[in-house]
Amino acid sequence: MTDDAADTDTYALKADALPRIAAPEIDYRPPKPKTYEPRIGMIGTGGISDSHLDAYKTAGWDVAAIWNRTRSKAQSKADKYYPSARIEDQWQAILDNPEIDVIDITLHENHRRPIIEAALKAGKHVLSQKPFVADLDVGEDLVKLAQDQNVKLAVNQNGRWSPHMSWIRNAVQAGHIGDVLTVHASLHWDHGWTVGTPFDDITDLILYDFGIHWFDFVSSLVGSRARYVYATACHAKNQKNKVPLLAQTLIELDQGQASLIFDGGVPHGARDTTYVGGTKGSITSDGPDLGTQDLTLTTYEGIAKPKLEGQWFNDGFMGAMGELLTAIEEDRNPNNNAADNLQSLALTFAAVKSRATGFPVEIGSVRQLPN
Repeated sequence: MTDDAADTDTYALKADALPRIAAPEIDYRPPKPKTYEPRIGMIGTGGISDSHLDAYKTAGWDVAAIWNRTRSKAQSKADKYYPSARIEDQWQAILDNPEIDVIDITLHENHRRPIIEAALKAGKHVLSQKPFVADLDVGEDLVKLAQDQNVKLAVNQNGRWSPHMSWIRNAVQAGHIGDVLTVHASLHWDHGWTVGTPFDDITDLILYDFGIHWFDFVSSLVGSRARYVYATACHAKNQKNKVPLLAQTLIELDQGQASLIFDGGVPHGARDTTYVGGTKGSITSDGPDLGTQDLTLTTYEGIAKPKLEGQWFNDGFMGAMGELLTAIEEDRNPNNNAADNLQSLALTFAAVKSRATGFPVEIGSVRQLPN
């Protein structure tokens, strides 16, 4: 080690002073079709449907028919958001309606497959709630059916249109940081609210039901470069939930790495931090929650601080449906298409398997969600 000041600064990991530069123009807001005005049918009106319906109403899209197993629940949602919507006693009636082009299926994964199949065979475009399927073979069959029927099949990975995730993804895809080398996300916020709810019966609540948004985020940045994943989960001291609220993953990429940390059992000091490093720059996003994020883009030219608008809820839901509608209008594959989503699910399934076995798992080797 020399006494040279530059060497000392380098060793001490002191950052170079960089000028402030203007942020690039990134189209991160939820997409909307220019002229396409379809009628939408909703099948299932559980708790998450409020976010769907509120987003669609805000966007000005027409939900023309609603079905739920309990008619009164469907009527209640219609009264709140779409009073003129028709309440059907059978979900098949929505598929039989020639005036309805798009079906939003919000039901739990256990009940969705036959309805997705029927909707595709009826020539309807479909937005499926996430997680799309619990079996990759089933997912591939549905993707092929959609292709055969010449209709679009998309997945409601609404986190893709949370403002900071959307900005980062689109900036990366536009080449602003070059080739991705690293992706690291740390989520520190309390999931103790799930105690006593059906969520508390999901063994891998954090890795699967919650973490799938970040597995999808990583997948949207690196695609098939993800090779292996190693995951762990444990109970936080004094937590009241039955299932583990702490989880973490290490993901081996082809010439890169990624990590996800989920601190769902920490009751105070919520924080959400994301770092994506590339060959030409990096992007950092940090804030006290998913709706309040400060972004920084750093390249050799300088440091940019883009200002974001919007919130995950409900911009994310507007984005998922808006991308499908825009893709229909432009006759292209939506970027939340079901085929690509299978990569996200393969990563998720492998992480759950790794947690269960204690060993790294090759991504793509686990075809079904482990029990």
